[in-house]
Amino acid sequence: MNTHQEYGFFLSYNNMEDIFRLPVNPETLEIKEAGEGKSYTIIDLGEINAISYPKLTEITLESIFPAQRYPFVLVPETGKNRLLKPFEYVEMIKKWMTSRRPIRFVFSGLEIKEPKATPTSWLNASRYSENSTYSNDLPLSMAMSIESFNWKLSAGTSGDIEYSLSLKKYVFYQAAPVKVVKGAAKTQQKRAGDRKAPAVYKLKAGDNLWKIAQKELSDGSRWKEIQKLNAIPDSELRKLPVGKTIKLP
Repeated sequence: MNTHQEYGFFLSYNNMEDIFRLPVNPETLEIKEAGEGKSYTIIDLGEINAISYPKLTEITLESIFPAQRYPFVLVPETGKNRLLKPFEYVEMIKKWMTSRRPIRFVFSGLEIKEPKATPTSWLNASRYSENSTYSNDLPLSMAMSIESFNWKLSAGTSGDIEYSLSLKKYVFYQAAPVKVVKGAAKTQQKRAGDRKAPAVYKLKAGDNLWKIAQKELSDGSRWKEIQKLNAIPDSELRKLPVGKTIKLP
């Protein structure tokens, strides 16, 4: 059994229900790590930086899905893990995007102790199996969402498909269950229209503002508040219009 070194990019879906190795390694792998810190200007202190949690990792790669077996193609031409037709790769990625579920992206260099490295065995090896050891300093294996997938047919009649793939790290989460307590009183928030209507008073014969303030507000000295609230002129203070409704403070 020979030991050989491989560097590869693998995409898998639904716990390896679908899996394939990129037939041609991208020339570059762009990895974006960023934070969400914000700067603020404080009087007498100047600019300060508030460090926040880091943003999700983003990965961008570009390559081709070849229509024929070039010397640089990394998968066999026949067999279970054969080189697929370019549109088969495209349709598989589109299916994953439609499912709205994350995929797994793996990149690493491994020394694999077996005659042939299949996608499944390669991924199993990347999980620290006894048949492999890491041979590079940057192994990557993470759940990711497909943010964008752009592709086009190459110029000429080769049938190759050029593509770019943008991925973002996916964090699995689960909503916390809500406990419902039976018999708990429901608190209904008051709407703006539920405010208490202002108090009013209908004038009767013999009324004056001091008497009304004493009776309704328990303080006769507040009669001026009633006058101001209702814009009652001084000329009406001695003889208030009977039947008129006035507001009380």
